[in-house]
Amino acid sequence: MSKMKHLCPILGLTLMVITSILSTSLKAAEQRATFAGGCFWCMEYAFEEVEGIISTRVGFIGGATENPTYYQVSRGKTGHTEAVEVVFESDKINYQQLLQLFWRNIDPLDGDGQFCDRGDQYRPGIFFHNQEQRQQAEVSRQGLTNSQHFKKPIQTEISPANSFTEAEEYHQKYYLKNPIRYRFYRYSCGRDNRLKQLWGNLEKH
Repeated sequence: MSKMKHLCPILGLTLMVITSILSTSLKAAEQRATFAGGCFWCMEYAFEEVEGIISTRVGFIGGATENPTYYQVSRGKTGHTEAVEVVFESDKINYQQLLQLFWRNIDPLDGDGQFCDRGDQYRPGIFFHNQEQRQQAEVSRQGLTNSQHFKKPIQTEISPANSFTEAEEYHQKYYLKNPIRYRFYRYSCGRDNRLKQLWGNLEKH
């Protein structure tokens, strides 16, 4: 019985260490990516229900104004751009795959906005969180240029991710909260027609 008393604390400590290691390993597999491609409602939809993506949220990045509101950003006065932040499991989907998904949901030739939305607040961009992401983004963009798929130059910027401000709650998962308005906006903005011209038919865009 006395041996069991000595073993119990040891076993308990061992389990704590194993749990801690597993927890750290799981967290290490989680990474963050941030992309801008015009309307953040549409960009969030593009990354939803993709295996390996844990969560998404829409907001604003790239500006200097602290805690901007949607109203401020939409007026184009803060320097921010609408963006989607993606948390993903890198052992299930890698950053290169996210980049491919990103490119096929934007017009990379338009640096002054996207589709019917004009201005810097709708400019396309990749916001890297570390040097590995930066390198992969630059290689991906150069690869697109080298492919000669487009006759015009790529206008998508690659920048370091600074402070990300989450947009108001009613913007989160907008396509689910207001599906009719979302679909009407997307159609009237000409997003799908333009994406089809650029990339051809895709299962999801």
